[in-house]
Amino acid sequence: MRVVLAGGGVIALLTAIECVSAGHEVIVADQADIPFSGATSFDRHRVLRALHPGDLATTAAAVSAHHAWIELERLLSTRFYEQVGALTAIDAEKAAAARELLTAAGSKAEVFGAGELADAFPHAGFHPGTGAVLESYAGVLLADRVLAACAGRLRWHAHAELHPHRKVVGVDADRAEVRLADGGILRGDAVLLAAGPWSRELLAPELSRELVLHRQTMLYCDVPPADAAAWAATPAITSLGTPGGAWLVPPVAGTPLKLSAASACRVVDDVVGGTAPSWWREHLIDTFAALIPGFRRDWLVDTRDCHYLARRSTLGPMLAVLGDRVLSYAACGGSSFKFAPLIARSLAARLTGADPAPTGLEPLDRPLIRASGVHPTRPALRGVS
Repeated sequence: MRVVLAGGGVIALLTAIECVSAGHEVIVADQADIPFSGATSFDRHRVLRALHPGDLATTAAAVSAHHAWIELERLLSTRFYEQVGALTAIDAEKAAAARELLTAAGSKAEVFGAGELADAFPHAGFHPGTGAVLESYAGVLLADRVLAACAGRLRWHAHAELHPHRKVVGVDADRAEVRLADGGILRGDAVLLAAGPWSRELLAPELSRELVLHRQTMLYCDVPPADAAAWAATPAITSLGTPGGAWLVPPVAGTPLKLSAASACRVVDDVVGGTAPSWWREHLIDTFAALIPGFRRDWLVDTRDCHYLARRSTLGPMLAVLGDRVLSYAACGGSSFKFAPLIARSLAARLTGADPAPTGLEPLDRPLIRASGVHPTRPALRGVS
């Protein structure tokens, strides 16, 4: 089959890898470079953790994703998964249940009391009195390396075509073809829209209204040389136990320390670039100055804002059937990134008519949203190249 994919992020690229590995032809078109440094998927790192309290199916799916990323490292001959573990602050009465859940899902876990946590990670700045669960089958994905490895493999694959700087502006679901801003048309036997934050521009109003755009500010820091050894031995910390939802990604494989919080995520109307507004930068600086011992403004080396979509009714990703083998997958930030190998496998199977194996993820394993079509003439998003 000939599969056309709109988008150059992790979902589109891994779905393309799945398709060519099964013997199909793929065409990938994106508005900028492939990979695109402005895409939601493109970052120094993403966290992979399995724990989803009270949800065995999703926790088990995340453990499966851990193994799938290891397989992808072998396939792409690139190291991009630093298995440093993941630490999540949790109430003491819930810690044992979280450990049992991870064990039932096939992972390994260790519980830390408040005193043990403060002794083991005094530099990390956990909220006073909190305990945590440390899971082993988890760590940090070097996101930019993932995208570069996928694009590199596709660039030289006999059954793949990459079309950078060719923005998709419309889709004909009946004909399985996409229309480009330059007037060109790409036809296939199947089409996947995986354009990240720009997906709403390609969908009919009844679907685009269901998607909410979020913007998240992040800080990137160089830790002092005296603290480098301690930070190098730190797992990814998905929660520091604060009311504002502070989290961090340790400096691994030459990357900076990454800091952010749920309180720095807000709903916006449009994608307007990746420069972090000063108010949100200062909010995060103040947040972590009160948490991390010795944290200073001069640690900061960069800031970045990323955009991602979430379905209004579930706050998760949205998969829609637009026509016979024409799908739209509107991704949901870091969660979709960590599950990307499983999502791509399922999408590739649906696009090519194979029998998709259960993933343990919603909405891939349940009845899909079905739509009559997409908006074929809506103009390109203002302010985006």
